[in-house]
Amino acid sequence: MNFFRNMFKNQTLGADSIPLILLTILAAFGVGLFIYWVYKKTYRGVMFSNNFALTLILMTVVTAPVVLCISNSIALSMGMVGALSIVRFRTAVKDPLDTAYMFWALTMGILLGAGQFLLTVLTAAGIAIVIFVLRFLIKKNEDSYLLVMRVNATGEANAQKLMSKVRYMQLKSKTMNGSHMELTYEVRVEKSEAFLNKLLSLEGVKEASLVSYNSETL
Repeated sequence: MNFFRNMFKNQTLGADSIPLILLTILAAFGVGLFIYWVYKKTYRGVMFSNNFALTLILMTVVTAPVVLCISNSIALSMGMVGALSIVRFRTAVKDPLDTAYMFWALTMGILLGAGQFLLTVLTAAGIAIVIFVLRFLIKKNEDSYLLVMRVNATGEANAQKLMSKVRYMQLKSKTMNGSHMELTYEVRVEKSEAFLNKLLSLEGVKEASLVSYNSETL
């Protein structure tokens, strides 16, 4: 019985653990900034989401103290597992690669909370190197644009036939205005001028423009 009592005894972090707590949080913040920097440098989409990038920092910082806390108590660990099992995240991740960055941030927070500082540094550096190497090997031959069009029903069908030949296209918004509609697509094309000329020559396409967007704000 004494064994089980000791095992489930609540072991809280005392005042002598304050330096460790502060070091863990500061290290998590630094690693989170590093993940933010890698994400920003390797981002290939049209619109850079600064909120998502900042979320990567917060995920690292929030995860580290949680793991630091539950690592000192089996009872807290079991309670945390039960609490997290009822949490449902409904926010859709637009790019599958963003999910990998989220797992990267969570993993770094877990390692830091477990006190594995050296492993954290080596893992973060290794993953960053892999990302930059893959980005170098898989060169971006096609640029990303926002395609804004004003078309009728015939123009929409013709435009979709043309865009089905590009490597990537995704509908962002569609606004109906009487017999016409305004469409916004995210597309990736290699020869933007030639693509735009073909689009404007289609029947039913009244207006079309390609917008290159790049956010550099922190």
